[in-house]
Amino acid sequence: MAIDFVIRNARLAGLTEPTDIAFEAGRIAAIAPGFVCDAPHYDAGEKFACAGLIETHIHLDKAGIISRCNLCTGTLAEAISETSRAKAAFTEEDVYARAAAVVEMAILNGTIRLRTFVEIDPRAGFRSFEAIRRLKADYASLVDIEICAFAQEGLTNDPDTEEMLEQALKAGADLVGGCPYTDPEPTEHIRRIFDIAMRHDVAVDFHLDFDLDPAGSDLPTIIVETVARRYQGRVSVGHVTKLSALPLEELEPIGRRLAESGIALTVLPATDLFLTGRNSTFLIPRGVTPAHRLAALGVVTTISTNNVLNPFTPFGDVNLMRMANLYANIAQIGTTDGLDGVFAMITAQAATLLGIKGYGIAIGSGADVVLFDAPSAAEAVATIAPALIGWKKGRRSFLRPRPRLFVHEG
Repeated sequence: MAIDFVIRNARLAGLTEPTDIAFEAGRIAAIAPGFVCDAPHYDAGEKFACAGLIETHIHLDKAGIISRCNLCTGTLAEAISETSRAKAAFTEEDVYARAAAVVEMAILNGTIRLRTFVEIDPRAGFRSFEAIRRLKADYASLVDIEICAFAQEGLTNDPDTEEMLEQALKAGADLVGGCPYTDPEPTEHIRRIFDIAMRHDVAVDFHLDFDLDPAGSDLPTIIVETVARRYQGRVSVGHVTKLSALPLEELEPIGRRLAESGIALTVLPATDLFLTGRNSTFLIPRGVTPAHRLAALGVVTTISTNNVLNPFTPFGDVNLMRMANLYANIAQIGTTDGLDGVFAMITAQAATLLGIKGYGIAIGSGADVVLFDAPSAAEAVATIAPALIGWKKGRRSFLRPRPRLFVHEG
């Protein structure tokens, strides 16, 4: 065994004592306390280690454009229209620069993989796609980026978009995504997105049911199409804020159907809080679907960032630990088990949604490790623990030294 590097004295989920993690040729070769070898090492100081955080739903192409947009009503309709207006002027270099800034923040906050939606239509052209494709290659040693060719503004009402999505998939997009609520024919929109996915043998991811009216859900159509096409395990939906407006006795049957259909669900706490409930003047609804209740029913559930500094979410630092903490506050989760479950939504559950095999700190897995300034996953969520250092495929990917205080006597 030719060990290349050892992380010493790290805390891992499921172990009561600190342990060492040994790397060999980009993989984890050993996990044991007091591992004996003379390879270079890093002392984790009994901080918590995991295999890195995973963003399942983010929009790199339209991040950082808030200064170009008018924010008046703070509604979803305004966000869509303002972004549509702004993206017509996007250039490839502009998108690359804004997206790179977000990706670098994500890496420094412990994210090791992300799925980004990239809008492809006659207004955006392929400029954003080309920028993100180049970004994916340039940052491959630090983070894995998955590109979803995305029809944000409809399909049946925008006939050129369908062919453009096909072209993007042929050119390297990893999956296809749709947004039925922006299409005058949402059912047909869903079917066409599935048709495209099947032609290219890729997964599908929908933005869905983004309001607080329990009526008029497109989720039943997604479930029917998933089962009919035998696409279980390859379908995910984001937002689905209608589910937050349902009583528990109505939510549970839907949750069981989602679990049986193998459809994963992502909640976006910052965006869902910011955009929903705008008509209320008191007792404003949170508008965030209770992912933990669906997880208890067997649904793969994740928490993600969605947007950063644009009309959909005019703030954000791409910190998934902060997003997990925000969700725990919204869902009123405070127990250790509950916080561990929330942590799973930005790690193991997120890996399942993206279809990642071999995720986790285990012998034989890729040597992807991030240390957080906390002794456990639950405490990391509770304190929004910062990421301290990370390794990707056995190589150091970032370093954020702990801050120091300088106390002066007298």
